[in-house]
Amino acid sequence: MNNELLYQISLTLINGVGAVQAKQLIEHFGAAENIFKAKKKELSSIENIGEIRAHQIKDFANFKEAEEEINFCEKHHIETLFITDKNYPQRLLNCYDSPTLLYYRGNADLNASKMISIIGTRNNTEYGKQITEQFVEDMQAQNLVILSGLAFGIDAIAHKSSVENNISTVAVLAHGLDTIYPAQHKSLAKEILLNGGLLTEFRKNTNPDKHNFPKRNRIVAGMSDATIVIETAVKGGSMITAELAYNYNRDVFAVPGKIVDSKSAGCLKLIQQNKAIVFTNAEEFMHAMGWQQKKLSAKKQRELFIELSDDEKIIVDILKEKETINIDELYLKSALSSSSVAAAVLNLELQNVIASLPGKMYRLI
Repeated sequence: MNNELLYQISLTLINGVGAVQAKQLIEHFGAAENIFKAKKKELSSIENIGEIRAHQIKDFANFKEAEEEINFCEKHHIETLFITDKNYPQRLLNCYDSPTLLYYRGNADLNASKMISIIGTRNNTEYGKQITEQFVEDMQAQNLVILSGLAFGIDAIAHKSSVENNISTVAVLAHGLDTIYPAQHKSLAKEILLNGGLLTEFRKNTNPDKHNFPKRNRIVAGMSDATIVIETAVKGGSMITAELAYNYNRDVFAVPGKIVDSKSAGCLKLIQQNKAIVFTNAEEFMHAMGWQQKKLSAKKQRELFIELSDDEKIIVDILKEKETINIDELYLKSALSSSSVAAAVLNLELQNVIASLPGKMYRLI
């Protein structure tokens, strides 16, 4: 059995140690196993850990539950993604409360160059359904991943439309992978797995309790370059997700509707507060995201890149392969330090070699 995985899962089982504290512990110790083998004095000296949490860590003995989780994952071909793994969704690393460990079934690229979330009310109108289906269909050629929460209404429409248009889609769940909620979406979940995935931070036997949904929503918001709110009231899960996306410095779009329609009230509020861009159609969305830019010819690129430093050449070579790329993926693919990437990106921008786009994306000019 993988000892490090055992300790990684165990870290998520410790009372009082949440995602923020776990991230601090990993940054200090490097590996989960080192956390459990550290002395109590060293643990308690770490910011936000203190005596009580250090005591909880040292007294932890429920490794059997972690072993059972590993066996469950192996049996059902579930991939575990720890916060330090290369396949972990890199966009989440920019979120202060990024999940410590994720459980994943599927084949979608969780670090795709273009990732958007489509969210909305469970009780959608025909207008919301039409907007969602048309937008997804119009994005068919964009080689992107669409995320949502597998709920009734707009979520399910977004997933179904993605499946019908052969677009990779990921459903983020508020429970373990031993069940599907709502149960009516079991067949949809199976279809999603053919060209997408099911993702959660919750272990097996975790019920879809009310307090799990905001946690789920932060993953939907944090993994996306842009969140599109189709229809929502002024309160509810979609507004929580939109606020999270806004606070994570992600782009938020909202579909305007009738001012007398309660299902459009949330969208109108987001637009009124300048927290969301008005969404009209796929073309305008693509333009706002900077996803319609033409690539330079290889010859012109070579002419521009003669005087680049070694680090800058690495960044440019990566950008030649992709139309746009997120800063987190640049860190991952370049294997350079974060400071080296930041310096190289800044110099390339100053030389008008690359352009900065919304959602911390970059492209060649």
